[in-house]
Amino acid sequence: MDQERQTYYLFKIFISILKLTVPLPKNFYDDVYKIVKKIPSGRVTSYGAIAEVLGAKGASRTVGYAMNKSHGSPSIPAHRVVNRAGLLTGKHHFGSINEMESLLNKEGIRVINNKIQNFQEIFWNPIIELQKDIETSEIEFPE
Repeated sequence: MDQERQTYYLFKIFISILKLTVPLPKNFYDDVYKIVKKIPSGRVTSYGAIAEVLGAKGASRTVGYAMNKSHGSPSIPAHRVVNRAGLLTGKHHFGSINEMESLLNKEGIRVINNKIQNFQEIFWNPIIELQKDIETSEIEFPE
């Protein structure tokens, strides 16, 4: 293995270890759910956008885990959270393979081949949209 590849793999290992040693807040899932509940009907956001607003920019996968765990709660609109390209990557965790798309369609969101068609137009950016909540401290944001 050449030096460049070895350095790359050592860096990847270091980042993995760092992610394991930097704990998320105890109420991280609850904070994710508070944000997801605020996404209006007909709008979507991404796992990464939620992670970023919570001060855990690299934790988009953890946001996905929170979404998977939330499917028993009808008050959490997990179908409104997609990946950064607008793909329905979480659709396999719903009751049926088409449930996520069906819920989005009912809200007027057009999906073709598992991708939201006007993603940029309907993207709900929590960093911008939650300014009022940040000011009133309804959600615990890192300082």
